Amino acid sequence: MIPVQALEPCFEAQAQQWQSRLGLPSPEDLGLILELGAQGLQLRDLGPEAPGPVRVDFVEGAAAHRRQFGGGSGQMIAKAVGIQPGIRPNILDATAGLGRDAFVLATLGCSMTLIERQPVIAALLADGLERALQSLDIQPIIQRMRLVTGNAISLMQHWSEVPPQVIYLDPMFPHRDKSALVKKEMRLFRPLVGDDEDAVLLLESALALASHRVVVKRPRKAPCISGPTPSLVLEGKSSRYDIYPKRSLKTLL
Repeated sequence: MIPVQALEPCFEAQAQQWQSRLGLPSPEDLGLILELGAQGLQLRDLGPEAPGPVRVDFVEGAAAHRRQFGGGSGQMIAKAVGIQPGIRPNILDATAGLGRDAFVLATLGCSMTLIERQPVIAALLADGLERALQSLDIQPIIQRMRLVTGNAISLMQHWSEVPPQVIYLDPMFPHRDKSALVKKEMRLFRPLVGDDEDAVLLLESALALASHRVVVKRPRKAPCISGPTPSLVLEGKSSRYDIYPKRSLKTLL
């Protein structure tokens, strides 16, 4: 079982609840531990020269800075998913991770469904969402974000709700970014997640479900996912967005 440690006695009961919820194969050989304290749930690497813990924080830090100064609807991700005056598509983020991109899109007014299949990462995200709901400033944003834990491929193939207008994918890829943040998260998550070997099926399932478009985020120099060629590519300094349109989003006006 993944150990969940309370950082203060007052969090012991909550830590035990998380422990029972996250009955997983032991990562003791991975040297990982979940900690619960005043700042919420966090994942820590116990190995030598380990980076600091990873937690989800939508209220302060990088998320708050991007919300206030990130460029609004002029951001490349906003253009990729089709945000336009009067158009705020409902979006399924099928590879939610720590929810950063989903939070940006929810900030811009999109209704978001997030799927994360790795239970520990989903727990970090759930904890971050729960804590963020207590902040009146961003509560309306968080209320536009719904988290589902499970396998995105299976969930999309057996979807029973109204199909999402846009599906957003950011499959795990062997990152070569040398920034401290990426290095820290990759060091923690790769033993749990690995690479997305089923990215082809993920894209195929998304294309079958989305009503208007599928967007795939990739490292700038990475190959496209095998399958159909994207009709449009938006390229930035370190990443790009491969866009697979099915129907014009202007039909939503």
